[in-house]
Amino acid sequence: MVKIVLDAGHGLRTAGKLTPDGEKEWLFNNTVLIAAQSILETYENVELLRVDDPTGKTDVRLKMRTDYANTWKADVYLSFHHNANTGVWGDWGGVETYTFEGNGSNSKADKLAKFIQPRLVRAMGLRDRGVRKKNLHVLRETKMPAVLIEGGFMDSRTDIEALRNPQRLKAQGEAIAEAVIAYYQLKKKSSTASIINHGKTFRLVTGTFLSKEDAEVSADRLRKQHGWTVYVKEES
Repeated sequence: MVKIVLDAGHGLRTAGKLTPDGEKEWLFNNTVLIAAQSILETYENVELLRVDDPTGKTDVRLKMRTDYANTWKADVYLSFHHNANTGVWGDWGGVETYTFEGNGSNSKADKLAKFIQPRLVRAMGLRDRGVRKKNLHVLRETKMPAVLIEGGFMDSRTDIEALRNPQRLKAQGEAIAEAVIAYYQLKKKSSTASIINHGKTFRLVTGTFLSKEDAEVSADRLRKQHGWTVYVKEES
């Protein structure tokens, strides 16, 4: 089982996290996360936990996010972001993937980042700023390999066209998911949700969520995409 934490970063009301025209970073982050989640849900032996507020209305504190991940004993932490430089339009740009500066160059996080970065560049069609290191909370305080993805600059005249394109953001999320799939050598699920074998029925568990709303969204997606019978069950 591979336990994957998804984190869309910030919230709709987080000060300063927006384009010069007022578009909120969380909306870009969330689109990418949902695309990655949609792919990862279709693979075997994967559990997903989202640690930001899936409505974007609350900026969940970073300590709460990493505490959730550590308590859940996740195998990997993926944090989705989009960058900014000065907050006014400029000619900079590009995509980058961060790992903790205290990691060795051959750590699991760095290896995963090297799977993600080239796919991220292809998906967004933007300049390759490479795999970088930084002392960020979600990279430092997590007990599992953690990467933070910056999918382009919100204040770049070049990058903003890609960020405003829902298909590019969807491609970004799918590219990140594909990197995780390749890194962990995951196998796609059977198209049958329940398999009967010698009179026994096997139930498919797709993930753990912090809110009923987020669980219902994922359940509804599985119903529509595959025609499965899916129930949301509260756990104590």
